Amino acid sequence: MKHDNVTKHIVWDWNGTLFHDIDAVVGATNELFRPYGLPPITPDGFRQVYTRPIWIAYERMLGRPLNEGEWQVLDEGFHEHYHRLMLDCGLTTDCRDSLREWERGGGSQSLLSMWAHERLVPKVTEFGLHGHFERIDGLRSAAGGHKAEHMVAHIQALGVDPAQVLVIGDSLDDAHAAQHAGARAVLYTGGMTLRTELESFGVPVVDSLAEALGHA
Repeated sequence: MKHDNVTKHIVWDWNGTLFHDIDAVVGATNELFRPYGLPPITPDGFRQVYTRPIWIAYERMLGRPLNEGEWQVLDEGFHEHYHRLMLDCGLTTDCRDSLREWERGGGSQSLLSMWAHERLVPKVTEFGLHGHFERIDGLRSAAGGHKAEHMVAHIQALGVDPAQVLVIGDSLDDAHAAQHAGARAVLYTGGMTLRTELESFGVPVVDSLAEALGHA
């Protein structure tokens, strides 16, 4: 695929973008809130309440503010369930083809995720994708928060011009991070955010990774 001079580098998101893990996210959330007596939710039901930071979504589900210390318990519980359920998850259908296609056109790419760095790198390596990326960065501090400052640091570490970077992710957090860093964004509908919410940001919204490359 040939591309013009506008985009030289793509920063991919992992969870919900390259890694199709919505079933694990929803399953873990249902396990988490079962003791609270909440009925199970569907992926679409989850998208109705999802936002970042995630503790706000949890308050939406519970219909009340979280108690002191409750967030830490819920966060640990979620990850415990998620790390078990994600073992059944695979890559997004056109993930491998999209990474190869961008490389064939001479573009470079990297991976930035808000998932724990020590889990991210082995998982990417397990799928044999690590060779596609100039840099892989996960979260090296406590969970939660926004992606913006991480995006700035990631792009600076790559030494690329932010104006020549396209961020492809599945959440408004990805679009905010791109904007904050001076890059462009395309949002993919395969993750946890409603299409209508993604469209509200004003960047292109796509239903496949191949379609996302078309905006590069």
